[in-house]
Amino acid sequence: MLLLGEKQELVVVKEVTFGVYLSDAPDGEEKVLLPRKEVPEGTKQGDVLKVFLYKDSKDRLIATVREPALTLGKTAVLTVRELSKIGAFLDWGLEKDLLLPFREQTSKLQAGDSCLAALYIDKSSRLCATMKVYHYLEKNSPYHVGDQVNGRVYEISENFGAFVAVDDRYTALIPAREVPSGIKAGDLIHARVTGVKEDGKLDLSIREKAYLQIDEDAENIMQVIDEFEGVLPFNDKVSPEIIKREFGLSKNAFKRAVGRLLKQGRIEITENRILKVK
Repeated sequence: MLLLGEKQELVVVKEVTFGVYLSDAPDGEEKVLLPRKEVPEGTKQGDVLKVFLYKDSKDRLIATVREPALTLGKTAVLTVRELSKIGAFLDWGLEKDLLLPFREQTSKLQAGDSCLAALYIDKSSRLCATMKVYHYLEKNSPYHVGDQVNGRVYEISENFGAFVAVDDRYTALIPAREVPSGIKAGDLIHARVTGVKEDGKLDLSIREKAYLQIDEDAENIMQVIDEFEGVLPFNDKVSPEIIKREFGLSKNAFKRAVGRLLKQGRIEITENRILKVK
């Protein structure tokens, strides 16, 4: 059986002037062409070659001995070569670029951008790329709670949070309550593992442990107070939504930092204001 989008070993069953035909058995009925320019020197009928199968510009199945950056069901970081009316075309190491349809993009791309993508077969039996890689990432990461990791944000959900591919390979999530303002798909992050689910998925936080983060949060709050000319038009009982919008913090993190500033004598809290002490 000839497998689109995968590497496999096939037998040379026929030689022609423009290449060789390959099949999965010496007497196999299905055949695919390996163009002459890609046939290894000295190849003869009966030899076994390891090739990758994709489709050419005329939508015909074709073989290549080149190494693709991506195979079916796997993920890789690819570069956008150009944009078109139907999507972005990605460089994946083969003669024909790989289409990433607009509907499969999770962020706006430009030529030269890098993106994490997976390879799938669309409804027209063609190979395409997708940035919606959740179902393609691995869950057997070597990481534990407390480990520091690097990852790539590939999708943002208001309900769940920021979906991250750790090492561009393992599935992880920054829960919605922990997502800092301004984060977007495509961002590279450094984070701390805060949980490992039973199925192997990782929970992450870009923030340090609370006792280490308080001082940084406090300084950020002071910066916002200065931007409001020394007076915040609300106190520490403000809604979590406003805290998230103005500071990018959770309610608990905000209250801890405000408590630190209060203890240091840098702010005063009234019935409906937070004031900078001059």
